[in-house]
Amino acid sequence: MRRRKTSEDVSITGLVALLLTFVLGSLATLDHVNLAASAAVVTALLLRFKDVLHGWLRKLERQELHAALQLLLISVVLLPVLPDHGYGPWQVLNPYEIWWMVVLIASISFIGYFTMKIAGPEKGVILTALTAGMASSTALTLHFSRLSQKQEDMKNLLAAGILVACGTMFPRIVLIASLINPALFNFLIAPMTVMTLLTFLSAAVIWHKSIDRPPSELTHLINPLELKPALFFGALLVVVILLGKAAIHFFGDAGIYALAAVSGIADVDPINLTLSRMSIAELSLDVAVMGIVIASSSNTLLKAGLAMFVGGPGLGIRVLVPLLAAAIAGLATAWLM
Repeated sequence: MRRRKTSEDVSITGLVALLLTFVLGSLATLDHVNLAASAAVVTALLLRFKDVLHGWLRKLERQELHAALQLLLISVVLLPVLPDHGYGPWQVLNPYEIWWMVVLIASISFIGYFTMKIAGPEKGVILTALTAGMASSTALTLHFSRLSQKQEDMKNLLAAGILVACGTMFPRIVLIASLINPALFNFLIAPMTVMTLLTFLSAAVIWHKSIDRPPSELTHLINPLELKPALFFGALLVVVILLGKAAIHFFGDAGIYALAAVSGIADVDPINLTLSRMSIAELSLDVAVMGIVIASSSNTLLKAGLAMFVGGPGLGIRVLVPLLAAAIAGLATAWLM
């Protein structure tokens, strides 16, 4: 109250720092020295950048705060309490894994919102694409396709971002497969390199066109967290998982390629991990490699379809042609090898 009378600053930072000092000292006396030291360093950093953090908070809008709280709710609160084991037919429906995909899609829209708001449309799109490509290029394609409906003058830029994210997926596939079974590297490197080069070159061409016609200000970037598309994609994932398991159940080993094609629609990583492990002892390298390439091509074509269906013909054509060419070239290279 005394500070309130003399200044408009009613911060309790000093009081909280004193309480933290007492708590950290108590932890140190209870033989938790490492924890106390780590917490002390983090506290000192936060105090050092207090003014910067306050500046960020003053720029935070109401809808952005609500979005952040919603993201924390679905990730930190709901995700950990979901059971991490299978249910339903063949025990393939894992609530934790399905909800994790929902969280991932929502997080990408959240990160993309702030990246483009801070860095601007051009830098923000590419930074978001590179980041999301290492996690889920499918989720980014869905998000950018929705954004293209509201930002008509960003179609070239968003198409380039989608292609960058898609191109980033192929090296990730090789890396993951090679870590599990190094013998797969020599078989996967050729088709995945072809797909990567075609996608990145197309992205570069479209990006060059966007430079000639730079986008205007982001006038429709109004929703930091899009939960409805994330929930829809989670429901779609459930359907695809069931269809994929049915294919392998009814067709046995002959269903490997069908499973790869269907599973690739939802996500490449699960089928990539599965076939890479199986190639160590249960599956020939040729079958595993072809299955992985089929899954990546299936996922690539799905993203082309998402861009066409959600983003409309203007965005769809820009994305469809390069991704279709990459999928065909990758399959042809794997078949010839």
